[in-house]
Amino acid sequence: MYIPKKRFKLFSKKRKLYGDHYSFSSNQKTKDPEKRKKIIKKLVYTGIFGILFIASLFVWYSKDLPNPYKINRDIAQSTKILDRNGNLLYEVHGEENRTLIKYEDIPENIKKATVSVEDPDFYKHMGFNIRGIGRAFIQDIISRDAKQGGSTITQQFVKNALLTSEKSISRKIKEFILSIEIEKIYSKNEILTMYLNEIPYGNNAYGISAAAKTYFDKDPKDLSLAESAVLASLPQAPSYFNPYGSNKDALMAKKDFVLNKMASLDLINKEEAEEAKKEEIKFTEQNEGILAPHFVMYVKELLAEKFGESKLQAGGFVVTTSLDIEKQKIAEEVMVGQKDYMKSKGASNASLVSMDPKTGEILAMVGSMDYFDTENDGNVNVSVRLRQPGSSLKPLIYAAAFEKGYSPATMLMDVETDFGQGYKPQNYDRIFRGPVSIRQSLGNSLNIPAVKVLALVGVKEATDFVQRLGLKSLNDPDRYGLSLVLGGGEVKLLELVHAYSVLANEGIKHEIRPILKITDNNGKVLEEYKKEDDKGERVLDENIAYMVSNVMSDDSARAAIFGMGGVLTLPGRPVAAKTGTTDEYRDAWTVGYTPSLVTAVWAGNNDNSPMNAVTSGITGATPIWHNIMAEILKNNAYQAQFIPPKELVPVQVCRDSGVTTCLSGCKIIKTEYFMPGNIPAIPCVPPTPQPKQSDDWKSNQLTFFH
Repeated sequence: MYIPKKRFKLFSKKRKLYGDHYSFSSNQKTKDPEKRKKIIKKLVYTGIFGILFIASLFVWYSKDLPNPYKINRDIAQSTKILDRNGNLLYEVHGEENRTLIKYEDIPENIKKATVSVEDPDFYKHMGFNIRGIGRAFIQDIISRDAKQGGSTITQQFVKNALLTSEKSISRKIKEFILSIEIEKIYSKNEILTMYLNEIPYGNNAYGISAAAKTYFDKDPKDLSLAESAVLASLPQAPSYFNPYGSNKDALMAKKDFVLNKMASLDLINKEEAEEAKKEEIKFTEQNEGILAPHFVMYVKELLAEKFGESKLQAGGFVVTTSLDIEKQKIAEEVMVGQKDYMKSKGASNASLVSMDPKTGEILAMVGSMDYFDTENDGNVNVSVRLRQPGSSLKPLIYAAAFEKGYSPATMLMDVETDFGQGYKPQNYDRIFRGPVSIRQSLGNSLNIPAVKVLALVGVKEATDFVQRLGLKSLNDPDRYGLSLVLGGGEVKLLELVHAYSVLANEGIKHEIRPILKITDNNGKVLEEYKKEDDKGERVLDENIAYMVSNVMSDDSARAAIFGMGGVLTLPGRPVAAKTGTTDEYRDAWTVGYTPSLVTAVWAGNNDNSPMNAVTSGITGATPIWHNIMAEILKNNAYQAQFIPPKELVPVQVCRDSGVTTCLSGCKIIKTEYFMPGNIPAIPCVPPTPQPKQSDDWKSNQLTFFH
């Protein structure tokens, strides 16, 4: 135990902060001498108590602090990320990648950039920043937690070299004491040198020398001003700002922020800053020692949020993920095989996620077609980026309608309709079909009936509904309007898979689960997912989930547009599927599922440029989806069909009229399922639809329903 005398002298120094006495204006003076004595006495006692309290804290936390004269740290151990069967996907380096460097060998640009962004008052304070600590302390008290920042360079060094990354008030008090001592023992230049040799920059690079080599294949002395600003941006959030991850644009913005900060502090001039912003940043290629790279980077970000950057980089965790490397390889191989085909369609990229609907486990994730194709932003994980979903949202909107009492047999009017303010959506083929059932409308992805259903459900009710199923991104109903059902909002592919998994799993939702187990460097289990304990949450009636699946797996229902036995089917297997295409052919989607597997595919261009005018969900994304589903499922046991719940009542219905009686003259009779007590009593001869509907279409539609 090290308790130097200096620790007790730190708080014994008298400082004249406001002169020898306080002055008051004449009207503030206390006329009663006895009263004045009492006030002074209270102030003295309060001051003495405060000093004793601070001294007590100081003594208590000093008793087991490390010796600041002997700066040591625990030996770093690698964090291993495994697939579900124990196959190594990525190792966050078996040992810290660090090369120590002397102060005189550190370029001035690195010193200036680091100080400007991490601690502008570094050369002025004595180890801590009162304003920063005060702000962080207040936030910690309010939140009853200890997660706020406010750390100086000295404090960050102490945390990394002498303490742990534990987020607690007691650790911050120790950090405060040690920071003062470090400042008394070492010069500012020595502290900055130790900091720049200690701090993690991500991708196993510890210290500025390793970071320069890892990202630019240079010695620190050869770094440009712009490259120095990039490296100075990394320590605050290495996983998020990872140059090989999905947030490269955020890193470039942070780099510009650092340059502006340097200029504002007169460490460089404005001309130098503007010139550096224009410099093209070229990172070294990272293409070895990693499998399923988009998924690995996704998991790394989750781990960094949970444990902190330093702990992730050197904590020795063993992380077993949900990924199945064999399914992942199938997905990647199919993507590569479709690359030329996609190019012919005007699409440079595609993304995919496969999920087990019974657990929420991610089985495969391909964020872009080629992670290492940096020229086309291959490192971007499109599966967690916002894109417009097109018609792939329709099944969820129809599910919301079923919740209100409608059924697959409900008839809709597919005629030209003005929904107000000049909004007149068209069908994909610009043909009006008159009366159609919801089964026909959803199967053939008709737009006008879908918009009518959304109007009847309500946009706010619809967004609440889809959020319940997992589409958290659709949270601004006032912005979307009725175009929401045609893709007017933005969603993440991963969230869309999650929502469809509820349909595949008969209405039960499991949280997205990329991680199954985490153990520490001693083998202690920190967290573990146990399937038997995860009952999920029922967010949708199983009868409704079945009705949607029944329609989406009905090949005859979509025959008018898509034909029979096409790429939306899997021979011998039940499969429910839906495509989606956005305006000007910027996004192509296919989402489909069996009872055991959900897969979603997006195709398009990262820069949002249009694909060829003939490229839709069925031609752009479906070939990838079909090949992946067929290959993954080829050795799995078949399931004959989606099984209807016992509560549903099967009723024969005339497809083209929706009537349940007078079926003798009906050309096509379908078996539809209804909730008990919800079987419609529709007359034999339904009303003849008008070729065009006026603004009172809604009341006419409701009359036609009933």
